[in-house]
Amino acid sequence: MANAIRVRFCPSPTGNPHVGLVRTALFNWAFARHHGGTFVFRIEDTDAARDSEESYEQLLDSLRWLGFTWDEGPDEVGGPHAPYRQSQRMDIYRDVAEKLLAGGYAYHCFCTAVELEVRRDAARLAGKPSGYDGTCRNLSADRIERYRAEGRESIVRFRMPDEPITFTDLVRGELTFTPDNVPDYGIVRANGAPLYTLVNPVDDALMEITHVLRGEDLLSSTPRQIALYKALIELGIAKEIPAFGHLPYVMGEGNKKLSKRDPQASLNVYRERGFLAEGLLNYLSLLGWSFSADQDIFTIEQMVEKFDIADVNANPARFDLKKAESINADHIRMLDEKAFAAACEPWLQAPHANWAPEDFDRAAWETIAPYAQTRVTVLSDITANVDFLFLPEPVFDQPSWDKAMKGEPAALLTTARAKLEAADWSDPESLKNAVLAAGEEHGLKLGKAQAPVRVAVTGRTVGLPLFESLEILGKEKTLTRIDAALAKLAA
Repeated sequence: MANAIRVRFCPSPTGNPHVGLVRTALFNWAFARHHGGTFVFRIEDTDAARDSEESYEQLLDSLRWLGFTWDEGPDEVGGPHAPYRQSQRMDIYRDVAEKLLAGGYAYHCFCTAVELEVRRDAARLAGKPSGYDGTCRNLSADRIERYRAEGRESIVRFRMPDEPITFTDLVRGELTFTPDNVPDYGIVRANGAPLYTLVNPVDDALMEITHVLRGEDLLSSTPRQIALYKALIELGIAKEIPAFGHLPYVMGEGNKKLSKRDPQASLNVYRERGFLAEGLLNYLSLLGWSFSADQDIFTIEQMVEKFDIADVNANPARFDLKKAESINADHIRMLDEKAFAAACEPWLQAPHANWAPEDFDRAAWETIAPYAQTRVTVLSDITANVDFLFLPEPVFDQPSWDKAMKGEPAALLTTARAKLEAADWSDPESLKNAVLAAGEEHGLKLGKAQAPVRVAVTGRTVGLPLFESLEILGKEKTLTRIDAALAKLAA
């Protein structure tokens, strides 16, 4: 059975990709790769008012950045079930809808929006389910002709069975839906456009999808799809009903479901901040699944080897930005030095860098990169950590200046400058001893003594290892900056 597993990821190209969508893609991709199955990438772009080509291109770019390769899908990949964009499959949906009508599995509904709302309000007042009440379910031919003569438009509704629907969810176990909770539903609009309720299961059937792993918000539509699948099987369109697994909600601030509008929901935010794809995927995999009780950090290859949909937890998972950043920092540490230096490149150039391109010293960067690798949480942190090397003069952070320049900073800096000038600049330990000795002359321990020096040279109280940084910056620039700080103190 392993080789027969086929899963799909089928987003709509609307807006920016969000992390909940990525988590769904990840679980489908890992499940397929774990079982040696097929990962199908499909685009659900039948909503012309909301879908855009720009969002479609963003989806493709995002999946490539994350490392999700698809076995069938749009772009140059293709496959035996092409096309993989629903907007190019309209003839297929029309043909299936006609077969459902001809077979009695669906019917034309002429109810107007006003009529539907009146009847729903009455049902709610009576304490009854407010779904469609089946008014048009068994219209006579004469009534249909009369409605059409009146110029009424009709949608196509699927006829739900009058018995409970039970299925075993791969995450939640056995579930049962009674008929009163799953009324007949629309599958084709009055203008002939197919709805998601039709196109999604039809595509799954024709593409022979065996497992549907999707968000919990779609759970209520599953009995509808199972009923439709049974009809498609009887019509010879589908071979089997896929297994369904509904993934837990991802919660944001205030324990509310993370929506597209939440600032922390956008994938682009993390990519632009410099999250590694591996770090972000590691964290997202923990939203509903765990590698082991005592291990949160792992590679995507390790996840694929271990991933089992049966281990996914049905309870909502809360998105914790601090934990996401911590896990990403661990993945940054796991890179070899050359890979880290290469990954930082975009943030060492415009528009991220605040120094002129000609001031960038690659040799200095490659020397300091290993020290920076142990300090950054996301790659964009690198700019502020190394800008002192490439700026003509440091940009002083005022709170840092105020914090460091207390007591008698001018006297301390003057002493430190003299001792640094006489130090061995090929040895960071010699530079440390110089500042240590200056501090001792003024009754200060190293921590207090080095703070004014650090701010004078780098502009900040926190940064990379100070004495290694001074060595890389060089004697002339370091002493010049201390002189500038002394002038600022004297002004």
